[in-house]
Amino acid sequence: MDKKRILIVDDEEDILNLLRFRLEANNYEVLTASDGQEGLNKARTERPDLMILDLMLPKLDGYKVCRMLKFDKIYKAIPIIIFTAKAQQKDEELGKEMGADAYIAKPFEPEVLLEKMKELLNIAELRGS
Repeated sequence: MDKKRILIVDDEEDILNLLRFRLEANNYEVLTASDGQEGLNKARTERPDLMILDLMLPKLDGYKVCRMLKFDKIYKAIPIIIFTAKAQQKDEELGKEMGADAYIAKPFEPEVLLEKMKELLNIAELRGS
């Protein structure tokens, strides 16, 4: 079975490293970006199977990145998990409006994130991505 490619976009190196370690240990291939513009570019060039996207990013915030991908028919099938310290209801609602598939607040439980990823990857596979 091919490894699923996951793009993590976060400007906190500790978080990137923690997630990369966790995901690689679970047999995912991991790509990273540390600002919104780089994340958007990598999503377009690398076509990841799923994206984990922080909201508070340099250059382009996560809402904009999410929206630019979700409103583009070439990339809208990529599941996006918004992953952020902004845990208020309005932030979550805005994330969903921008097309995010899921919303996970930091600090987070790795198992919760891994379960959500599996669920979204399965849905994407069923849709025939």
